[in-house]
Amino acid sequence: MTAAIEQIMRTAPVIPVIVVDEIDHAVPLAEALVAGGLRVLEVTMRTPVALEAIKAMKAVDGAIVGAGTVTNAQQLNAALSAGSEFIVSPGLTEPLGKAAVASGVPFLPGIANAGDIMRGLDMGLTHFKFFPAMAAGGLPALKALAAPFGQCRFCPTGGIGLNNAAEWLGFDPVLCVGGSWVSPKGAPDKAKIEVLARQAAGLAG
Repeated sequence: MTAAIEQIMRTAPVIPVIVVDEIDHAVPLAEALVAGGLRVLEVTMRTPVALEAIKAMKAVDGAIVGAGTVTNAQQLNAALSAGSEFIVSPGLTEPLGKAAVASGVPFLPGIANAGDIMRGLDMGLTHFKFFPAMAAGGLPALKALAAPFGQCRFCPTGGIGLNNAAEWLGFDPVLCVGGSWVSPKGAPDKAKIEVLARQAAGLAG
């Protein structure tokens, strides 16, 4: 499981955090992001069409589609039934963590402090989403947190954009960052999104 989530995190330097309000937007958005070099797509479970969007996006050639904002075991099961290839959560609770580990799905739980990381390590997890990255103290906070946990790798998310992503990616334990700037809300402008994705994909070391 650890190897699988690491592979997903290393696929591209940016994981788009996607909010799909209209199911018609799902496939064009996924096509534009994949064409621009961002194959790993995190569809947040914040809208009524999220599960349908995951199913639709999986049909896009080259896309690796997962569910984000998963907060409990029921949502986890629904996301897996929709075909999610990985799961991202904003935080880490024991019931969700145990359910995710038992399912065997690549899992990226959110952490914001040392206690969160230690809870994850107790469950055999070593790869985490640092969230909310900027509000939780930014890169200095993650550097301080990462120091005692050399085995851990991170995907900072929250307040990250093209202007500061490279700085985060320059920190060795950071394998990728999450961001919504590459997938603006509303009807997808495929040409514009492909340009944004290409810029983001080019941030790799």
